[in-house]
Amino acid sequence: MVAADPQAYRSIQSLHRALPAFAPSLSESFLPYLAFFLLTATFTLAFYFSTLPKSIMALRELGIASTASILGGFGVVALFCSVGVYV
Repeated sequence: MVAADPQAYRSIQSLHRALPAFAPSLSESFLPYLAFFLLTATFTLAFYFSTLPKSIMALRELGIASTASILGGFGVVALFCSVGVYV
């Protein structure tokens, strides 16, 4: 096992203390609206996907389902963060 260099650790520690705190690019007050929009779009696309005629191209179905899935994933994360569960 290789011993860590104490000088390097101290320099990294001082650099860590000097850096500013994390600031999110979106304010927390915007998250509920973002979650509502993304989840509404998810449910709309899911309804559209479930009512598609079966003779439509499979590639289009895959695109709609993938978009709904991605929007739903980000919507759930935004919803969790808006209620204080930071994931």
